[in-house]
Amino acid sequence: MPTSLTRGGREKSRAACKGRNSAPAAGRHTLSEILSQPAVWRETSKQLEQQRALEQLVKIFFPRSPWLFIACGSSYYLSQIVATQWTRELQARCTAVPASEFLFAPGETIRRAGAQQVVLISRSGETTEVLRAAKLLEADRSILTLGVTCNADSALEKLCGRTLKLPWADEQSTVMTRSFTSMLIALERLGAKFAGNRELTAALDTLPEKVQPWLEANADKIQSFGGKRQFADFIFLGQGAHYWLAQEAGLKITEMSSSYAQAYHTLEFRHGPRSIAGRDTLITFLISDAAETEETQLVSEIKKLGAAKFVITNRATEALRHASDLLLELRMDEPEFARLAPLAIPAQLLGAAAGLRKGLDPDTPKNLSRVVTLGRDGDGPVKRRIV
Repeated sequence: MPTSLTRGGREKSRAACKGRNSAPAAGRHTLSEILSQPAVWRETSKQLEQQRALEQLVKIFFPRSPWLFIACGSSYYLSQIVATQWTRELQARCTAVPASEFLFAPGETIRRAGAQQVVLISRSGETTEVLRAAKLLEADRSILTLGVTCNADSALEKLCGRTLKLPWADEQSTVMTRSFTSMLIALERLGAKFAGNRELTAALDTLPEKVQPWLEANADKIQSFGGKRQFADFIFLGQGAHYWLAQEAGLKITEMSSSYAQAYHTLEFRHGPRSIAGRDTLITFLISDAAETEETQLVSEIKKLGAAKFVITNRATEALRHASDLLLELRMDEPEFARLAPLAIPAQLLGAAAGLRKGLDPDTPKNLSRVVTLGRDGDGPVKRRIV
């Protein structure tokens, strides 16, 4: 399991862990785990190759038949991103739902999705709602199930027909960071394997080497930006798959800094939400390839409203440079889906910095636990049936 960072990465992690207005130890696990992501992605590729895990799954599942993804929290947003990728790659219907929604209407959800193949995602493999869903599905022999978890020995594995496990990607801290991006990359690899997309596979192979220097060059900038000013509201905007990254980004801010965050489809921001823009608002744009021109125009519009603007894009135009308060460029030639995992990192660093500035510990956010488990009533057999 790769726990080491490059020398530069270790120095950045130590410096960041000192944080403003916080004890030196605050956030040390979170920041170390965020900065370790390129190394963990490399390990993910290595382990999946050695175990031939994806090749085994290709033999069992039917890639161009409908898929249903079930998860909670960050794993639900991850599911939506993967469903978007697989829909395009496989030309198959792929649907993602929160586990709680599935439990209230399992039969209807299965019929609407048209799926006989279900992917259940839980970092811990112990999330109560996901386990309840798995128990329901286990009773239907016509449905193939795939569990995805970072737990080497979980209850989810015992309930699913097959399990994809990434224990090396798990975190010690409460909030999902490297587990989110590592499970994303693993499922993107599986989608590429199903579709025979060698270009995407090759791009994911080289991703750690491309992102490591980018992360080392930009981590301090993001943390400094997030720590020097306290914002009352955080807004994240994205189109397509980037919308679900925006949702995940908002959740990271809320979890790590107990701040209010919202996410919208970028161009929907004009239709009401822009009323919140002002001096105490930070608006983060995740620029997509398809909508770059229209999204750039919106950034310029927001500049006139006085809100701070954090723009993350692959390659910036002069218009974006002029309108941004902080601009990050990936500058990668890889396909857009291969660039999604690194786009999750800035919000992780921003959330940690905002939390440290408020004197909080991002490692152990208030009111949260690493695993959401419900009371004893949830431990018994599920009484609903898939009808």
